[in-house]
Amino acid sequence: MGKIYESKRSPSAELMGSEFVSFDAEEGELTTRFNPPASFASPRGAVQGGLIAGFLDEVMGGALLAVTEGSEHGTKLPLNLDMNLTFVSMVPIAPIIGKGRVVKHGRRIAFLEGELYAEADGKLLARATSTAIPTDIPRSDA
Repeated sequence: MGKIYESKRSPSAELMGSEFVSFDAEEGELTTRFNPPASFASPRGAVQGGLIAGFLDEVMGGALLAVTEGSEHGTKLPLNLDMNLTFVSMVPIAPIIGKGRVVKHGRRIAFLEGELYAEADGKLLARATSTAIPTDIPRSDA
């Protein structure tokens, strides 16, 4: 069985065109490629802001899964308590790279950060921070 952060973790991740790229264990950084579908476009022709938050949520949560794999928290999914988002530039309907990291995690709370970059030129598009709590993975028979 593959590591959970290397596969599409949810229907929403699949909808976002999520694809695992790499995990740097030394830096604790998860890299994911997203291919936003045309249906994510705002009237300006770029990705709508709420959907940008979804990309960042996915990569930050994936980073927590990667960092905690094998620990008690590795059997839990992050649930955001808050998320702070900064839009730096319009996010194109084109491949983007997400990088997520765990700044610190304790017994109950994790502090996360992430960025989105244009794959074409590496330009920073958006960044976010989040405070999350690890929660039990929902049972598939529930």
